[in-house]
Amino acid sequence: MKVGILTLPLHINYGGILQAYALQYLLKRMGHEVTIIDKSQKRFIPIYKWPFSYTKRLFIKYILRENQLVFSEQYHNKTYPIISQNIQNFIKMYLQRVEINNLSTLKENDFEAIVVGSDQIWRPSYYKKIEEAYLSFAQDWDIKRVSYAPSFGTDLWEYTNIQTKKCKELVRLFDAVSVREKSGVKLCKDYFNIEAVHVLDPTLLLDMEEYIKLINNINPPLSSGNLLCYILDETDEKRELINKISEEKLLVPFRVNSKAGNHRTPLEDRIQPSIEQWLRGFYDAKFIITDSFHACAFSIIFNKPFLVVGNRARGLARFESFLQVFNLKNRLVNSVYEYSLQSLNDINWEEVNEILRIQKEFSFQFLSNALKK
Repeated sequence: MKVGILTLPLHINYGGILQAYALQYLLKRMGHEVTIIDKSQKRFIPIYKWPFSYTKRLFIKYILRENQLVFSEQYHNKTYPIISQNIQNFIKMYLQRVEINNLSTLKENDFEAIVVGSDQIWRPSYYKKIEEAYLSFAQDWDIKRVSYAPSFGTDLWEYTNIQTKKCKELVRLFDAVSVREKSGVKLCKDYFNIEAVHVLDPTLLLDMEEYIKLINNINPPLSSGNLLCYILDETDEKRELINKISEEKLLVPFRVNSKAGNHRTPLEDRIQPSIEQWLRGFYDAKFIITDSFHACAFSIIFNKPFLVVGNRARGLARFESFLQVFNLKNRLVNSVYEYSLQSLNDINWEEVNEILRIQKEFSFQFLSNALKK
């Protein structure tokens, strides 16, 4: 079957790329012909918006004295290929995709099925044209429609009334609906009046050995420490926590991501390490501290003890639902001051791995059944 995957654009987010890789890998293993539908990373402003957009930015930059790039699209288009060069190597090698600007240019005969997911593609603040995440561009197509582990990101409803009405109509055309969080099951019931299934993020459906193969394919350098710090939103509190854990456990902190999002940082310091180097960080680590959902997932995949600092802005429900499945909610702190070494029990990896095995079987079966002809 010709299957398309619609997910968040393949940017420089490690978890976002690896969940797309994992889902594609599984679908291909099932015998499907798979293409990831990826939106182009090139940015532009239509000419008719220039007067308003540039005037507004000039006002913010020079009158309000705020950190604002006036010609941000041009700057992005120039720097993005440099910042993403190591990640692009992985995408070109492993991901089969079509890169487009407008989803309406896709044709019905290109696909027999489209799988929506995973990641926060059902969150309006992350996917602006939210109706497209429910296949509005393919509303009249005669294809299978499946959602696999999309996330709302939060347990609060963020859709407008108009978005809710339209997306409710579209999701009811789906042949099978699953979501990544238990809170998502409730949101589907409350606002769409449909029964959704709770499944694992695609990254968790692959065994650790599959990721080790990726590492070994390019053999990236040994990590520079053994306390992996994968922090998306740096704060003084989080740096204080890293120092505290480092001292308590006699570990050396290291990072596997650059300051890619900070345009004030020299360009050479914004180049993201490769996907394989990121994975190597989990392989080499003795302990992991993070505020990232997918870093939690890979900590479990690699059976490494970890601590999660809740990231409310990016969606706290994702962490709570995920960790509850594995009886690991004590690994989540909402404030760095909640942490204490004494309250952090050893992880029973035998129990965690058995839960993972059962959940993998269930999730894989859902995906397999959803795409049966």
